[in-house]
Amino acid sequence: METALGRVIDAIAFAAHAHRQQKRKDPDGTPYINHPIALVRILSVEAGVQDVDVLCAAALHDYLEDCCGGKDQPSLEKGRNELAQRFGPVVLSLVEAVTDDKTLPKEERKRLQIEHAAHIPEGAKLVKLADKIANLRDIARTPPADWEVDRKHKYFDWASQVVARLRGTHAALEAKFDEALAARPG
Repeated sequence: METALGRVIDAIAFAAHAHRQQKRKDPDGTPYINHPIALVRILSVEAGVQDVDVLCAAALHDYLEDCCGGKDQPSLEKGRNELAQRFGPVVLSLVEAVTDDKTLPKEERKRLQIEHAAHIPEGAKLVKLADKIANLRDIARTPPADWEVDRKHKYFDWASQVVARLRGTHAALEAKFDEALAARPG
């Protein structure tokens, strides 16, 4: 019999394997898996979210976007099927709701995140809030090595626009976002 904790740990292990070759863009090249784990922690520990599907989706939120459809990667269809089969259709729908279409130019993807944020499922909104919190914290503490102050400011401004469309979802997460936003790099 699978437990709730077991499902979340399985999702983290799946994400760790899928992201095993990826690094963050900070000067130390931090293992990428630290990011999905940070989302699970923000949701569960800092915000008290206990919905197992949401926590699994947080661990898996970048799987389709970063681990499927590219060279030497499973196809998007295969990735979707694997998530649905292993973690269920709810987790798949939450992951899909926060997945950017990498075939689009970066600025278009960013515009669409703002536009779609208010219309994604409630659980996906929680994942999106945790993602923006984690990213702002990382940019403030250990930014990508090649990011100038202006680029950091632009990211903070864009993240604020996305979160503005998510307001009213979860007061504790929104307060955590505001705290992270206040640490905007000088």
